[in-house]
Amino acid sequence: MIATISTKQLSFSYGNDIVLRDVNVSFPKGKLSIILGRNGSGKSTLFNVIAGLEKRYDGQVTIGDVERRKIKIGSSSQLRLGFLNQFHQMTFPYKVFDVVLTGRASFSRFSPSKEDHEAVQAILKKFDLEHLSDKPYTELSGGERQLILLCRVLVQQPDVLMLDEPTNHLDLNYQMAVLRTAKELVKEGTTVLCVMHDPNLAYMFGDQFYLMRDQSVLDINGLEREEVRNLLEETYELPLLSIEKQGKWMFIPMLNENQ
Repeated sequence: MIATISTKQLSFSYGNDIVLRDVNVSFPKGKLSIILGRNGSGKSTLFNVIAGLEKRYDGQVTIGDVERRKIKIGSSSQLRLGFLNQFHQMTFPYKVFDVVLTGRASFSRFSPSKEDHEAVQAILKKFDLEHLSDKPYTELSGGERQLILLCRVLVQQPDVLMLDEPTNHLDLNYQMAVLRTAKELVKEGTTVLCVMHDPNLAYMFGDQFYLMRDQSVLDINGLEREEVRNLLEETYELPLLSIEKQGKWMFIPMLNENQ
């Protein structure tokens, strides 16, 4: 498989605090790749480097065949990269429709077109959010904001979609809706890279799996279920049961370590 995203000897530090050390990993084209790991393990830092939000790294990051630092915003010759990170602040009460519409900015040189408005209407309808169109973004719940920001990314029609904890703040129904949408995009040819905490959601929807630990990324594809369970136990410092249901792996915390 051709790697759409890859790193070579990637390292990153905050002062003397080393977060990533000599990371060599490839995320294949046209797959939903999921990075698991504990809080503070470096998942979001890796995400930010690949997304171009952090440029002070050592080593190489390539998307397609282009080094990340050379990818210019708005260049039509490059892959279109869309990303949704965990934290977003907006203080001005823009209407929800207008917030999503800003995702189409790169398509319109002067003002939004009819096609831009139709794209926004379609994505809001997809998530059953049309009733929020005229509501101020600042009045939304945390889960609603997360969904609106995801819609804003999706109307960009990215070739590569990066999601940092996309199910945070969402109820179970919307968690399923978001991850099903990610799977649909993969079937259409989009490459999706997702950072997650929950291994069960990961193994329910993902194609490729990786684990952040010891300042690096471990490729855990091809391992047996019990091997993955052992790695997850070591990483999360929690005894786990591993089972298979509906053809998917699940890892359940033990209530009693003698189970």
